[in-house]
Amino acid sequence: MPALPIYLDNHATTRVDPRVLEAMLPYFTEVYGNAASRGHSFGYQAKNAVEAARAQVAGLLGCSAKEIVWTSGATESNNLAIQGVARGHSDRGRHLITVATEHKAVLDTFASLAKEGFDVQILDVRRDGTLDLDALGAAIRSDTVLFSAMAANNEVGVLHDLQAIGAICRDRGVVFHTDAAQATTVNPLDVNATQIDLLSISAHKMYGPKGIGVLYVRRGRPRMKLAPILHGGGHERGLRSGTLDVPSIVGMGVAAELAAAGLSGVGDLRARRDRLYKGLNAGLSGVHLNGPALDDRAANNLNVSFEGVEAEALLMAIREIAVSTGSACTSATLEPSHVLRAMGVSDALAHTSIRFGLGRFNTDDEIDYVVDKIAVKVTELRALSPLYEDQPETATWP
Repeated sequence: MPALPIYLDNHATTRVDPRVLEAMLPYFTEVYGNAASRGHSFGYQAKNAVEAARAQVAGLLGCSAKEIVWTSGATESNNLAIQGVARGHSDRGRHLITVATEHKAVLDTFASLAKEGFDVQILDVRRDGTLDLDALGAAIRSDTVLFSAMAANNEVGVLHDLQAIGAICRDRGVVFHTDAAQATTVNPLDVNATQIDLLSISAHKMYGPKGIGVLYVRRGRPRMKLAPILHGGGHERGLRSGTLDVPSIVGMGVAAELAAAGLSGVGDLRARRDRLYKGLNAGLSGVHLNGPALDDRAANNLNVSFEGVEAEALLMAIREIAVSTGSACTSATLEPSHVLRAMGVSDALAHTSIRFGLGRFNTDDEIDYVVDKIAVKVTELRALSPLYEDQPETATWP
């Protein structure tokens, strides 16, 4: 029997890899200088560590280290990218486009700009959560300055076609931003091959520390005009003022290097995810896969609905298993997932959905335990439900 509790909420955050922690520790008590202090060795050592980590992150993204801007995480990176482009390019146009299934850090930022008078357009998705590229092309206008779409969806694992989107945006002169927080450990990212202009990531989604992230900002032509949202000191080429968190930056650098090296092992993660899904289907009827087919989604993602079982009730019944009902940023609300709603999933079925986020440290034994435990608890909860009947074809759930 595996050690309990079992953690399967890696979309919300990941455990810090021991190798990351080991690299960080000296920068708390030994190399503790401010990276902006150039007059002594403590500052120079800190500065050198920051630049080494910048190069490590650049290696993961296939870009120049000069294109890496440190932030507090993907939420700040998204805000800087979206607000920065909107305001920096407002003389050219005020039309902005995004997708209905984006993370709230993106959708809420667009909503704030709409209140300022920007023309925000939100594209619908197909039933499996994928984007209609023809619809994107049709939406772009002469005054469109920005399109934002995430690389890997945090709830249902949709992988947008970044290369095709990048080609459309570059051809039409539109800045392309992607929130890639969920993609770093499961999908190769090459900002040049995909023609991405801005990219947001967080360390804590790739086995690094919380509170540190990166915004990739493309340099060169056409020139990127990005208005900063934080002022004071002119750090990070004036794009993000504030004293740098050197220990966390060092940790993110190592996490990025490990992520790049670990992409070859994603097949094992996918096999474990498939084992989970097949096991759930073998032990239960009325299991619905939300989002694209297994082969077409992020390797660590599984989002399923269990007919006749409220997700909150199931979470209470499996307290030794850490999973979620959706995004960790919105799971406190009882509203159905906006992602599932955008995909056309009924509220009734959306309320029965569970998100499993597998990670680097999960084992086959853990997966088998989860399958057995959920099969027992779903069966028990269905027996108590007046809305569910044993036969799926006569169940009253949509």
